[in-house]
Amino acid sequence: MENESLRPEEARKLIPNELDAGHLDIQGIMSILPHRYPLLLIDRVVEITRLKRIVAIKSVSINEPFFLGHFPGFPIMPGALIVEAIAQAGGLLLLPEVPDRDVLLMVFTGIDRAKFRRPVVPGDQMRIEVDVLNWKPRAARLHGQVYVEGKLACEATVTCQLVPRQNKAVPG
Repeated sequence: MENESLRPEEARKLIPNELDAGHLDIQGIMSILPHRYPLLLIDRVVEITRLKRIVAIKSVSINEPFFLGHFPGFPIMPGALIVEAIAQAGGLLLLPEVPDRDVLLMVFTGIDRAKFRRPVVPGDQMRIEVDVLNWKPRAARLHGQVYVEGKLACEATVTCQLVPRQNKAVPG
């Protein structure tokens, strides 16, 4: 998606240089995604084909806060968080294409055909591969697959939509 209202040099400023090189480190990731610890679930990006595909890595540590209760004595990464990692990788792929991304959030609107093939446990490294099925200016449909040691651990199709950020105070 090209935005005709921006000159190419202006559009390029919106996207980290690493994106054009096909990879992102944690600083580049944090410049795109609004997520922060403990819900930032992408450590680095190793492959990007703009508007088509992204491959990201998440190293799973026993220090992740969800392992305290999921499950004591048998820690397994919650499936919902694995699907969230798919969505975050998709956000890394598509948000740089949105000129006004600083005033928008990309949120889930659906999760289809989620399948969990094997548990993800501390010490695993997730390879998150996401392909764009459909991309419109304000919505997307993505298919993600998560591999651990070359074996499929999870797959899901997610839909998401761009919505305005609400800068309201959270009741305390």
